[in-house]
Amino acid sequence: MEYDPEFESAAATRLPIPVITAHATLGLVGLLLWGAYLLADEERLAWATIADLGLGVLFGLIMAGRWISVYRAAAYPGSSPSTVVTVPPERHFPLPVVVIHGVLAATTIVLVLFTAFFAS
Repeated sequence: MEYDPEFESAAATRLPIPVITAHATLGLVGLLLWGAYLLADEERLAWATIADLGLGVLFGLIMAGRWISVYRAAAYPGSSPSTVVTVPPERHFPLPVVVIHGVLAATTIVLVLFTAFFAS
């Protein structure tokens, strides 16, 4: 095993593990519910998908709010070039990936809502 002295100097994450797990689980369950809706054509499955994705969006917005504060704080650490700044691991999430994930999630919600409203 290798000892990494930088591991102890890293800042703690601001994203709670239960929130991350719930967000990912709700996304996967929403995908399964949507697939079941497409196969069975049961309107209640479409509404269950909307409820599931709505909760997933809530957890995603919680994480996005915490990520933005970490991202902005680490972007402007101070004026001294010799200052060592410890940042949480989520600071290293690439901005384009986070934005694209949010745009695709919003598109998914809108398409599921349109389908549920106009299919009934």
